[in-house]
Amino acid sequence: MRIGVFTALWQNLPFEQALDKAAAAGVTAVEIGAGGYPGSHHCPVDDLLGSATRRKAYMKAITSRGLMLSALSIHGNPLHPDKKIAQAADQDLHKVARLARLLEIPVICGFSGLPAGAPQDTRPNWVTCPWPPDFLEILDYQWNKVAIPYWTEAATVLAENGVKIGF
Repeated sequence: MRIGVFTALWQNLPFEQALDKAAAAGVTAVEIGAGGYPGSHHCPVDDLLGSATRRKAYMKAITSRGLMLSALSIHGNPLHPDKKIAQAADQDLHKVARLARLLEIPVICGFSGLPAGAPQDTRPNWVTCPWPPDFLEILDYQWNKVAIPYWTEAATVLAENGVKIGF
């Protein structure tokens, strides 16, 4: 079993310094933020997508320290009721899935997302129990009208890229 670290902990450090810190801590795997809430401080997604040479150098920076890239993280909210936020998160997810395939990383980590409680709501709503009965209506909307349809479609794209997602 490998012990790893999420390099977003050291997003104030340049990429290679964060890798040095991980190696010095004795971990053997790194998860690297590639967008969404943790940002992409250590993963220049567009640059890596555009250049095989840069991808090779990026992976060498990781492996030369005895580390492995265990996953790319893309913690955005593709279910957000603000369509601009949701669309940006969805685009980032698909972009990172393509990058994971190119880097031969079979896993990306992300958020399942948090929709509104009803179509007219403007903020995400986290219902934590099915009672009182009004909450059942919210849960039905969130799951059956938003989350399941989105992730059913997104799963197809992820599978086409040979990538699995963990939440």
